[in-house]
Amino acid sequence: EVFSIGAATLARSGPEQPRQSVVAVHGFVENFLYFTEFYKDPALELILFTSGDYHTPVTRQNAKAPSWAKVPNERLGSIAYDAEVLIQALEHLVTGEGVRVHGHSRGGAVILEAARRRPDLFEQAEVILEAPVLPQGKPYAELSPGVRWFLPFVLPFWQQQPISPRNKAIWGPLDDKRKRSLIMGLPFNPRHCSTMMANLKDMADWMPGTGTEVYQHVKRGAILVPDNDKVLDPKAMLASARQAENLQLIAV
Repeated sequence: EVFSIGAATLARSGPEQPRQSVVAVHGFVENFLYFTEFYKDPALELILFTSGDYHTPVTRQNAKAPSWAKVPNERLGSIAYDAEVLIQALEHLVTGEGVRVHGHSRGGAVILEAARRRPDLFEQAEVILEAPVLPQGKPYAELSPGVRWFLPFVLPFWQQQPISPRNKAIWGPLDDKRKRSLIMGLPFNPRHCSTMMANLKDMADWMPGTGTEVYQHVKRGAILVPDNDKVLDPKAMLASARQAENLQLIAV
């Protein structure tokens, strides 16, 4: 089943009466295929999130807006916009007794923002934040407004060669075919370059503008922090994660 919520979509699969539900939120320029290898158990209710103005990786999709859907009253491309969609997924789609909310990279910030807005929905949820965008975090390399302005001119070249000698160091080992396939699709997942630019600017504002007190709204789960990340600053990520008293810190 595919549901449209404003410019975002939610895809749900699984049995009618699941014992457990997983809601998965992908990262910047990713799509939800990142998670499908991890959650193949047919007994799970799996709800996969597609960010606002991103392509949904489902063939023959017939996405319709359900009666409960509300278009977020936030700026498209922002963490807040996607957080409002996640809130609706937790309110209206989740049916399992146990709930895990798993976010990768920017998806981690979406989860924390949703928890700040609706802490009641996270009282019983397990939260997994994987190499996440965190409050008081930093990018591995700061992007100046001038560099962001130049992005529309760079995007066509990235699409022609998603893995190149210029960016190969970012990705780490590339001998895994599935990983290579996901990376090759990155520059094609957002529908418009303006969405990528809006995502980047909003993340740059959200990290320094959000305090670590937001962690109080997530009650259990884990933060996975890599020690060799080329997208986000591992030291800043680790320092932030240590403030999450309710979550286990797992160094990878």
